[in-house]
Amino acid sequence: MLQQTTVAAVAPRFARFLTRFPDVAALAAAPEAAVMEEWAGLGYYARARALHAAARAIAQAGGFPADVAGWRALPGIGPYTAAAVAAIALGQPVVPVDGNVERVVARLFAVTEPLPGAKRRLTTLAEGFRADPAMRARPGDFAQALFDLGATICTPRTPTCALCPWLGACAAQAQGIAADLPAKAAKAARPHRHGAHFLALDSSGQMLLGRRPPRGLLGGMADIPGTPWTDTPWEDAAALAHAPFAGAWAPLPGTARHGFTHFELTMRLFLARGHAPAPPGLAWRPADEAAAALPTVFRRLLTLAGY
Repeated sequence: MLQQTTVAAVAPRFARFLTRFPDVAALAAAPEAAVMEEWAGLGYYARARALHAAARAIAQAGGFPADVAGWRALPGIGPYTAAAVAAIALGQPVVPVDGNVERVVARLFAVTEPLPGAKRRLTTLAEGFRADPAMRARPGDFAQALFDLGATICTPRTPTCALCPWLGACAAQAQGIAADLPAKAAKAARPHRHGAHFLALDSSGQMLLGRRPPRGLLGGMADIPGTPWTDTPWEDAAALAHAPFAGAWAPLPGTARHGFTHFELTMRLFLARGHAPAPPGLAWRPADEAAAALPTVFRRLLTLAGY
């Protein structure tokens, strides 16, 4: 998912997360719910679940993996991360392929097929670097040189071809198409979804929260109970059928919007003041604690209520 947060906003939250879980053992021993709440506001929540699962796997194995296959087997570790660790930390002759390396390879071999369809071919071509004696002698340095080449010389726009060590070998530069590669397929418009949520506040300063299912979007995160997210806006009567308890629910003016990777979301908020027994799966929590536990998408709703 994509969160509109700045580095300045994220850094203190991540520092707090590291303080709470300073090493793999501490992270592995923590309940998943505690990990997810400490991650709240950092975005990409599947990463927190994968990080927690990977910590548990490492703790159970008694140490970190010793090769690229072992790293690849950890939850949340993809081929790029596994190869980067293996090359840079373990000195194994593998080629990590990130966006910079894809761009270098696309230009070096004049691959005109657009991304993402070209990814497999670009990876195969990058693996051909393993035949280079320099790469096999110093795989970590070779990998980081590839990263730096893409980041500083073979840049997305106006590449500085005159400074490139592969100038004479670059097929795209020879054809005059380096700046046009890699080609990218047109992005499809993201669908729009709609939801309605119900914020209950009692006189003692507590807020009624639920929790998302353990898997799927925002899995395991605290939430403000509400409707499913659908393709069409919710009418009041239909939305109120999903209220957590019968009460004087008042719709608040305005909407909250949030962008996920694959869709845009617009939400309305209904507010009720008063206490009722918490339905199954929900719990009353102090408002400040509850707000801190919520991911950014639900914090946007709180702004409609003046939080």
